Amino acid sequence: MRRGERRSHGGALSKAALEEQPDGGVMEAPPGSRGVSPPAAPGSAAPGLRRSTESEVYDDGTNTFFWRAHTLTVLFILTCALGYVTLLEETPQDTAYNTKRGIVASILVFLCFGVTQAKDGPFSRPHPAYWRFWLCVSVVYELFLIFILFQTVRDGRQFMKYIDPNLGVALPERDYGGNCLIYDPGNKTDPFHNVWDKLDGFVPAHFLGWYLKTLMIRDWWMCMIISVMFEFLEYSLEHQLPNFSECWWDHWIMDVILCNGFGIYCGMKTLGWLSLKTYKWQGLWNIPTYKGKIKRMAFQFTPYSWVKFEWKPASSLRRWLAVCGIIFVFLLAELNTFYLKFVLWMPPEHYLVLLRLVFFVNVGGVGMREIYDFMDDPKFHKKLGQQAWLVAAITVTEFLIVVKYDPYTLMLSLPFYITQCWILGIILVLTWTIWRFFIRDITLRCKEIRRQQQEHKSEKDKCLSNGDGHSPVPDEQNGNKLRERKF
Repeated sequence: MRRGERRSHGGALSKAALEEQPDGGVMEAPPGSRGVSPPAAPGSAAPGLRRSTESEVYDDGTNTFFWRAHTLTVLFILTCALGYVTLLEETPQDTAYNTKRGIVASILVFLCFGVTQAKDGPFSRPHPAYWRFWLCVSVVYELFLIFILFQTVRDGRQFMKYIDPNLGVALPERDYGGNCLIYDPGNKTDPFHNVWDKLDGFVPAHFLGWYLKTLMIRDWWMCMIISVMFEFLEYSLEHQLPNFSECWWDHWIMDVILCNGFGIYCGMKTLGWLSLKTYKWQGLWNIPTYKGKIKRMAFQFTPYSWVKFEWKPASSLRRWLAVCGIIFVFLLAELNTFYLKFVLWMPPEHYLVLLRLVFFVNVGGVGMREIYDFMDDPKFHKKLGQQAWLVAAITVTEFLIVVKYDPYTLMLSLPFYITQCWILGIILVLTWTIWRFFIRDITLRCKEIRRQQQEHKSEKDKCLSNGDGHSPVPDEQNGNKLRERKF
């Protein structure tokens, strides 16, 4: 349903139906305000209900040209472009060029269709079409991965030359280990040269990446667990990829504490600001001052409303398994970044590696919101969201490509002490799971039954001590029944 269609019932409606709004409730406008609550989705809760973790939104309901669906406009422009190519351009006699051009044109036509006709997700800022675009890009990327998966290893690597002629050549992996002295007294010119050597473009990338991941996950504990777990994975897999071989201070000081930790800290501060921010929206032409108009345009790139994520992994076995699954998929996607460029022979600084990270930044936030809605309100969200489904499928497909293209590297056995550590960790997690959701529940249930039996026994003893041999409660209930029958 497009933006204009959402506003077609009852005049101007609030944009809360599009951004950061749980589908199980609606926003309430204060008395006397111009905001109008959006219609409740089918099967949602009664109007006026709103989750406690959801911010309140006020909207004057302005529906401008910017928010309207432009399906006919896009169709007209697309038809004109195809007509120009067909009637006025001469087709080159280069088969390879025509093939590339035809594939790109097919993708563009699909993106035009998806941007105008695909289903809206939970976000609407800066515009719903932006998130529909990334949904369609997810479909194209998944189809590309499927194509690569069905090629031979040689053909798949050589196919990358059609994207960039410089690809398809084996590249050496850089080893970040080596000399791990923080202060090298043997180097009189620069004793801290080891530290400066490790400071490359990946340092700000680590910080920015974890800042954005924190905005996706919206939980400090989950972010720290994923950050620390990935460093353990690098320790465990450095015998497979030399790129994982780093100095101890590079792992724990530069990565976990400085880059990741500071990124998570800034992300949590941003989350605090977003949760306290007043979400009051006016149409641009309804704002009298130029300063207010500029501020309104800047806030167009902020969320329409906000929902605080409360994962509560220990509240139930279902949520615990779901949170563990989210952490596993996050770690697998992180590993795929390194293993994909290793098996497809892409240098770390190649633009395709950067585009993949930009892609996951845009689709990851939508996927996490859809997963949270699916977990938090399963009665209404009966199926997993479309973007979350695609992200999971893409992550699994990437891993299957790695398995097919270089099974030898993946089959390199872990060192014995690494295997022991992982077995111990898995046993501890399984033991805690069994205790928390089975043994502890059975124990609490037995205590509750024992408490009820003791209360019943004490009540019976009191009745016997009164000399009547039975409880006065049934007599009172029987008297009430007799009075009801007489009445």
